[in-house]
Amino acid sequence: MRRSLLKFFVVLLVGVFGFGDVVAVATVAQNAKKRKPNIIYILADDLGYGDLGSFGQRFFKTPSLDKMAAEGMRFTDHYSGSTVCGPSRSCLLSGLHTGHTYLRGNGRVAYPYDPEYPLIGSHLQKLGYHTAMIGKSGVACNDQDADRPNRKGFDHFFGYLSHTDAHFHYPTRLWRNGKKVKLEGNTGKKGPVYAEDIIRNEVLNYVEEHKDEPFFLHWAMAVPHAGLNCPADEIAPFLGKFGKEKPYGMKRKTHYAATATPKATYAAMVTRLDRQVGELLKKLKDLGIADDTVVIFSSDNGPHYEGGAHPETFDSNGQLRGGKRSMTEGGIRVPTIVWWPGKVAAGTSSDHVSAFWDFPATAVELAGGKVDFESDGISFLPAMLGKKQKKHEVLYWEFYEGNGSQAVRFGNWKAIRYKIHKESDPPIELYDLSKDIGESNNLAGKYPELVKKAKGYFYSEHKPSEIFRFRKWDPKKHKM
Repeated sequence: MRRSLLKFFVVLLVGVFGFGDVVAVATVAQNAKKRKPNIIYILADDLGYGDLGSFGQRFFKTPSLDKMAAEGMRFTDHYSGSTVCGPSRSCLLSGLHTGHTYLRGNGRVAYPYDPEYPLIGSHLQKLGYHTAMIGKSGVACNDQDADRPNRKGFDHFFGYLSHTDAHFHYPTRLWRNGKKVKLEGNTGKKGPVYAEDIIRNEVLNYVEEHKDEPFFLHWAMAVPHAGLNCPADEIAPFLGKFGKEKPYGMKRKTHYAATATPKATYAAMVTRLDRQVGELLKKLKDLGIADDTVVIFSSDNGPHYEGGAHPETFDSNGQLRGGKRSMTEGGIRVPTIVWWPGKVAAGTSSDHVSAFWDFPATAVELAGGKVDFESDGISFLPAMLGKKQKKHEVLYWEFYEGNGSQAVRFGNWKAIRYKIHKESDPPIELYDLSKDIGESNNLAGKYPELVKKAKGYFYSEHKPSEIFRFRKWDPKKHKM
């Protein structure tokens, strides 16, 4: 009966519209069905695990991101690439953890031009995507090579080349595809043009211009990183809300912008960030491409203590211990939301243990490709879709600032060791995250076999780098 009805309607359509038109309609429908999803990755800068309402924030509101979580999936056990900006973004773009990735620390380090060390933009270009990075460049830390983002796999770039420049939210210039864009009247710490606003405009324009083709957009925000700075009208509603304010930089010259109300300013920055994410999601819906677009939101590391910031005021790290520059959970576990209407179940959460270096594998699978490049990642697309998910044996981090540190997570166990610049075989701390999310009870003495296992990972997951070295530790000389 169904075949007869289908045949009748096909004959009717051919009679009314003609054979060619019916074939064209069928082809369009088939192509629409096969359309590759757009991929957007939004990265906040120094936003803590507890800085979103959907992750426990009580002192200010984040309605847009909370709605995104209500319409999508929270990843509660997702980790950044590192505990500071440069290496964290390197892991996100390369698919390699800090024991393998090229850029393992902040400083004057930049990715060589392609084809050496290809990043996710290049992989998606090969799969038919137009690619863009808007905001803060992740292909170098302190770099003024205006062509580097475009030559590292991004068809379009607009924003900050240097991470140090991104400390200033009223910069004197930004960059668009190799050309300087002057921001008249700005001094770095004040002026008429708030950078995040014109970066938001660039994002919205890009989406509109490329709505008819598959695109990958990396929106790399520079907020709420210090300096704490925001337009006065955004700060005004928070004045007096958080007790007595301790001004920052008002009486002496400081690197970051001075602020009389650092707490109110931080809340204002996150509020503005939240609203701008909401504007992007609305744009996708208005353009009719929301169902064809995967949006991921996260942060590059834990909350910062710079420029007068007081993360303890807002419980910015939630139940976690530590923040930026720490290997404890507060430094590397980050609030993560995935939104894909009609595909990702609304109002759900996943405790799949995942990390930034999983993103390239996930994006390539979304694009219909295969991981044919060096990768430490595992696609978390199955977890997004509520399907059976392959798990990591171990997640690994190494950090070169201070006295040097390493961390691993395997199952519910977390191991950390410090002072690697000073000691060749420093002691290892061990925590059971299933019972001690705040990492307050060191169980190393109770489980020596697990300490030995963690130590093995510290050796096996580290590949020597010509640029980054631990001063006292030589894996070749100190084998298990």
